[in-house]
Amino acid sequence: MRSTPKVIVSCALTGSIHTPSMSSALPITAEEMIRQGTDAVAAGAAVLHLHARDPHDGRPTPDPEVYRPFVKALATDTDAVINITTGGAATMAVEDRLAAALTFEPELASLNMGSINFSFAPAAARPREWRHDWELPYVRGSHGVIFANTFDQIETTLRRLGQERGTRFEFECYDLGHLYNLAHVVDQGLAEPPFFVQTIFGVLGGMGPELDNLAHLVSVADRLFGDDYLLSAFAAGKNQMRFATAAALQGGNVRVGLEDSLYLGPGRRAASNAEQVAKVVGILEALDLEVATPDEARDILRLKGRDTVNV
Repeated sequence: MRSTPKVIVSCALTGSIHTPSMSSALPITAEEMIRQGTDAVAAGAAVLHLHARDPHDGRPTPDPEVYRPFVKALATDTDAVINITTGGAATMAVEDRLAAALTFEPELASLNMGSINFSFAPAAARPREWRHDWELPYVRGSHGVIFANTFDQIETTLRRLGQERGTRFEFECYDLGHLYNLAHVVDQGLAEPPFFVQTIFGVLGGMGPELDNLAHLVSVADRLFGDDYLLSAFAAGKNQMRFATAAALQGGNVRVGLEDSLYLGPGRRAASNAEQVAKVVGILEALDLEVATPDEARDILRLKGRDTVNV
């Protein structure tokens, strides 16, 4: 693992898993995305990981024109590293999932490194009033959907977005085999170090949220990539802060945000993304670790520069 003097804090603002009925804090509109993104940067986030939602009913959307107002504002009015999803939602076609990133050519984009079952259907069993007709079928339907990320998709993304547009990647690894998938495309010359490896735990269909799983993945990644990779890690739901702390203690970086968890602590919902960022920054500072600024994150990740984002 490549150690860095400062910890990069990423914040995933909204995602495509949680629905509006699950939390009133979840940002939906462009105005909400801009406000919460700006506040997250002020709280210490260097990277903003972005999805988009239909402003009328909150459903995930791949439409670049929905992204445009908040991508432009966050790219120009903050100094944050803009990280646009290429995962989108499991229900989206591949071209749709790539549309926003190809349009805006961000410094950083997420890239899922393998196909998995990705179920969040258990949330459908919890008592709540659903605000929109699409939410309950969407949540229940995740139990029967494969989140497809084939080698063809991965390689196409690396060529079109990486090699042709200079975007670098947050390589999202939900399982051990995803590290080997990354090693495969590296062997083909489709990705260059340093590799920003985001290990993910606690998703039904992926790795469980046990800390020894993180230790094992670090051991395998060390063998595959040596000093050519940077570790980051997050866990979905209640294990969010525990895994952030463990990743930092391993010498890695951290990710928080309402995409990954709606809570700040046991039984306490987060009021905003910035509240989670502030909490993890406090943890890092208590561990005598320094938090990277956006420009320091750019240098660590060897990004192409904020002035290259197509807004």
